[in-house]
Amino acid sequence: MKKIFTTLLSVSFLITPIAFASEASAAEHRRPVVIEKKVVVHKFRWTKGHRMTAAERRHMAEVRDYRRYRLSAPPRGYRWVRVDNEFLLIGVTSGIVSSIIAAR
Repeated sequence: MKKIFTTLLSVSFLITPIAFASEASAAEHRRPVVIEKKVVVHKFRWTKGHRMTAAERRHMAEVRDYRRYRLSAPPRGYRWVRVDNEFLLIGVTSGIVSSIIAAR
């Protein structure tokens, strides 16, 4: 019984490096898979004369304390809104951008 166990143990020691060598050679033949993903970020630039939709106007923060940001008083029918890092002077009823000022 000891002889059989010793023989099996010695065979397993001999076969193990051969099995790893065959796996390594198989891995060398496989090509690595490289996935490249291109991410493009389009940042919208506001332009003078752009007509905003009602949905766009709803998502903007109205600036009521315009003096705090050193903005002039809006004319009648206009209001200041803050979008990203810019202040826009838009018409209340039409939604047309009449002035753009970058935040200071």
